[in-house]
Amino acid sequence: MHVMILGAAGMVGRKLVEKIAREPLAFGRPVTRLTLVDAFQPSVPEPLRPVSTALTVDLAGAGAADRLIEGRPELIFHLAAVVSGEAEADFDKGYAVNLDGTRALFDAIRQAGLTSDYVPRLVFASSIAVFGTPFPEVIPDEFFTTPLTSYGTQKAIAELLLADYSRRGIFDGIGIRLPTICVRPGAPNKAASGFFSNILREPLVGKEAVLPVSDSVRHWFASPRAAVGFFIHAATIDTARIGARRNLTMPGLSALVSEEIEALRRVAGDKAVALIKRVPDPVIERIVAGWPTRFDAERASSLGFKAETSFDEILKVHIEDELGGRIA
Repeated sequence: MHVMILGAAGMVGRKLVEKIAREPLAFGRPVTRLTLVDAFQPSVPEPLRPVSTALTVDLAGAGAADRLIEGRPELIFHLAAVVSGEAEADFDKGYAVNLDGTRALFDAIRQAGLTSDYVPRLVFASSIAVFGTPFPEVIPDEFFTTPLTSYGTQKAIAELLLADYSRRGIFDGIGIRLPTICVRPGAPNKAASGFFSNILREPLVGKEAVLPVSDSVRHWFASPRAAVGFFIHAATIDTARIGARRNLTMPGLSALVSEEIEALRRVAGDKAVALIKRVPDPVIERIVAGWPTRFDAERASSLGFKAETSFDEILKVHIEDELGGRIA
């Protein structure tokens, strides 16, 4: 089985690769060829090196998508993206990568299928940023997408393309609308949502973190472990069960910033909570104010997608997976 991961050097991409290394039959068949692609050099775990190729490629570059599809991967994870804050700050870059690069990939698959019976499974990382205010208290699966950021707009357009290309039999696509992934390991990135992780990750290791919004902000969360589970499940599910509506809002946890902080207090005490510094940022506040806060992800849940149900669980996942079970 030939698997390609675009965005393999990103956080979710790295964890997906690690999962494949630990569980060679994660997709029901052995991975005999693994192509890892990113704008930055992807790393390859030792167990996968005999079957892996790591490429540094700009997906939006001329002819890049065509060259990647020459190898006819049977399963493609499209995780590559310019994150929300950067896409809002750099209009051209956001559209070049998130929209033009995606369209180039989809059309490269279409062109390959014109001369063969090539129809891969394609799992696309979308986002709850495709939704924009005003919202009902709980957003149902049938709610329309009206994004209020460039990032959300780019993801929403890609969702429409994915559904149409799947309808026409060009590929077998599934769009996974990710909650905000928390706690993200590593250094802070340019995602507008990054502070949700920062205010937990940094205090757990004795470092200060900045909170740019009010404690009363509510949001929709899942752990990195849950996110990898979403993608593995999407890769193996019978898509006949999904039908024509190929983009699914993933289950998650609706929680206030104050609830995050109280979970941190239960795990690491007042000393850790004292490391959170409140520094309001009007730009971040404006972006976050347009994001959804709670979903009824009935379709995805009925199809077997699962996430955490409390922030204590999310913190436990981070401590186990990133801190070796120990905190500062």
